[in-house]
Amino acid sequence: MKDICSLLGIKYPIIQGGMAWIADANLAAAVSEAGGLGLIAAGNAPGEYVREQIKKAKSMTKKPFGVNVMLLSPFADDVMKVVVEEKVAVVTTGAGNPGKYMASLKEAGIKVIPVVPSVALAKRMEKEGADAVIAEGTESGGHIGELTTMVLIPQVADAVEIPLIAAGGIADARGVRAAVALGACGVQVGTRFLCSEECTVHENYKQSVLNAKDRDAVVTGRTTGHPVRGLKNKLTRGFDKLEAEGASVEEIEAFGAGALRRAAVEGDVVNGAVMAGQSAGLVKEIKPCKDIIEELASGLED
Repeated sequence: MKDICSLLGIKYPIIQGGMAWIADANLAAAVSEAGGLGLIAAGNAPGEYVREQIKKAKSMTKKPFGVNVMLLSPFADDVMKVVVEEKVAVVTTGAGNPGKYMASLKEAGIKVIPVVPSVALAKRMEKEGADAVIAEGTESGGHIGELTTMVLIPQVADAVEIPLIAAGGIADARGVRAAVALGACGVQVGTRFLCSEECTVHENYKQSVLNAKDRDAVVTGRTTGHPVRGLKNKLTRGFDKLEAEGASVEEIEAFGAGALRRAAVEGDVVNGAVMAGQSAGLVKEIKPCKDIIEELASGLED
C-alpha cells in the first residue's frame, strides 16, 4: 500500500474535507494537530481571505495543512497565487482540472491532490503530475459525481499508480476498513468533521446533521449539470419544484445564491443549503477532532 502519511508528513492517512463556509483555519489546524491533514476551504472566497486563514492556521499548528481550491471560483487564479506565496503543504482541487496550475504548485514544493469522480479524470491527473488523487463517490455532500464509492475506488485503484484516497460516505472505522479493502491508502472525511467541537459552523447546522436519518441527504440541481447533495428542507423542495417546472439553469442558480452561507453562518437551516453527505445518518454526537480521528484510525488496525 502506498504510504500517503510519508508523502504528506502526517500521522494518520485521514484528510478533512474542504467544505466551503465550514472548513476554516480553526478546523484545519485542529485536524492537523490531531495527526490528520486539515484543509482550509477556499470556496468562492477571494485570495486575501484565504491568505488570512492560512496565516491563522500557521499560528495554531506547526504541522502540515492544506487548502482546497474550488476551480469554478472566479477567484481561483488569485487563490492559487496565494497558496504558492504562502507555500502551504498541500493543495486539493475540486470542480475542474488543475492542470494549468500544476507547474507553479510543484515548483513551490506543494503536493497536488485533485478530487476526481471518475477513472478517466484520475488517469489524466496522474499523467499531468498529481501526487495523489482523492476519488469521491456520490455519497458525499456538496457537489457530486455519479459513481458510488463502492464501485469507484476499486476501479481507480486498478487504473493509477499514485496514492489513492477514498471519499464519500465515510464517517467511522467501518468506512475506513472498507475503503482500504477496496484499494485506497487513506480517506477523506467531511460530514463527520462538521460535528467536531472545533468546527465553527453554526450550531443549527450541526444539529441538522445530528438529527439526520438515512434518507435525508438528497440531490438537487441535476438539470443544471452540477448536482449537489444536502439535507432536505424547504430549500431542496424549492429546487425540486423549479426543476419539475422546467426552470432555466439561470433561474435555478439564482434561487440558490447565498444559500450555503445562510445555513453555515447565519444558521437558517430551513431556507439555507445544509450540505452534508449520506453518512450524516451515522453521525450522532459532537466530539473533539482528536477523538474523531482516533476512532477513524482504529479502522486501520484490523
